[in-house]
Amino acid sequence: MVTIREVARQAKVSVGTVSNVLAGSATVRAELRRRVEEAMRGLDYHPNQIARSLKTRQTKTLGLVISDITNPFFPQVVRGAEDAAMESGYLLITLNTDDNPERERHALSMLRARKVDGLLLTVASAREDLNHVEQFQASGLPIVCIDRKVPNIALDLVCSDNARGARMCMQHLLSRGHHRVGYLSGSVGLFTAETRLAGFNQALAEAGISGDPRLVRHGDFRLESGYRLAKEMLLEHDPPSALFASNAMMGFGALKAIHELGLRCPEDVALAMFDDVPFGDVIQPRLTVVAQPAYEMGRVGAQLLIARLEGRENSPGPINYTLVPELLVRESTIVRRS
Repeated sequence: MVTIREVARQAKVSVGTVSNVLAGSATVRAELRRRVEEAMRGLDYHPNQIARSLKTRQTKTLGLVISDITNPFFPQVVRGAEDAAMESGYLLITLNTDDNPERERHALSMLRARKVDGLLLTVASAREDLNHVEQFQASGLPIVCIDRKVPNIALDLVCSDNARGARMCMQHLLSRGHHRVGYLSGSVGLFTAETRLAGFNQALAEAGISGDPRLVRHGDFRLESGYRLAKEMLLEHDPPSALFASNAMMGFGALKAIHELGLRCPEDVALAMFDDVPFGDVIQPRLTVVAQPAYEMGRVGAQLLIARLEGRENSPGPINYTLVPELLVRESTIVRRS
């Protein structure tokens, strides 16, 4: 096994210089750093991070806990977080909870046992006991929330401007003559669901339209609930002329219901949804979406967490980064109602 002394000898530097390079110290001159890195590559040297963590009290490992890996929004978040982590020399461990609070508790326990330095978290539920999140924070480990705010716990947050995105999309649908829009919302109490619903209602109020509670249905951000709720509304006596799904999975469920009922989109019923997906402009009809900067959310979240860990961010209170979404108008809403 190659040792740090062999690296130092190959690079013609001191063992201390090699240690400083491994620690990411900014005091090492660029030329010396280059020689050390070339020597490590040439000798195929890999530092023992477990042994180093005993000395530095850091494992250079971050945890990322997401709520649903099958949702195409989250792989983009993971990629952004992973890129930022790798650029700073950190390993990212990603775990999926399936929106199950018990799995989330187990995931946080596993990450603490493996001595991660900090956590990126998309909380599974806002209505369950969140004592496990408080315990993680109380252990001295920083947490940055991604996408969803944890209620009643002061934590850093990186999210999209959900209310603004929903308002923009509703304004577009209203401009197309859709005054009866069925809204497929996420779980009651969940930050993203509540803020998107607020944007939906704000657009109606600004247009002088009284909200009809029968046109708002709560699901769970999953395809099955989008399918069920959309089908229920479209089979009623006075169905909506457009559907707005609060995430992509529910939007795909709604599109399935539209097709199953023999309806045409957008001629019979228009469809818009939150979240762009890699194949959103390939599906027929091409889907109108509120595109969140998912990659940037993961990247900014990881950068904030690393800044906390390395002492470059010392704000005593929680930091909130709100990123701006974009409305992408496509074929699923192009038909204008008279």
